[in-house]
Amino acid sequence: MSKDQTGIKWLREPEEHDYAAARSYLSLTFDGVRAGRYVRRLARSSVTEFKAKDIFRASALSLLGISNAHVERDRRKIRSGTQLSPLLLVRDTIHGKVIIADGYHRLCAVYGYDEDAMIPCKIV
Repeated sequence: MSKDQTGIKWLREPEEHDYAAARSYLSLTFDGVRAGRYVRRLARSSVTEFKAKDIFRASALSLLGISNAHVERDRRKIRSGTQLSPLLLVRDTIHGKVIIADGYHRLCAVYGYDEDAMIPCKIV
């Protein structure tokens, strides 16, 4: 377990079901073979950290509000001290952005808590 300066607790590695979720999401944009390759690379990669606000900027996604049930669930986890799973990210160099393959709701929850929070991620 790691804990950043804001008190948000993180697992050392993503949970196994996060990889399945990432594959499902990536299969919407890429064919199944390519999505599978990304997920295998993510599983082998090391965990690094980026600020919540930088991940948002790189992804070009909108911030989901706390009215979103999944974001609120993750905010409750933060308040209760439950460990969150690191994000899984894929660099889309063709479009110049980062794809959040898994962890979008966690990112929104953390950003609402502290936009400067360092978030553990795996990125390929």
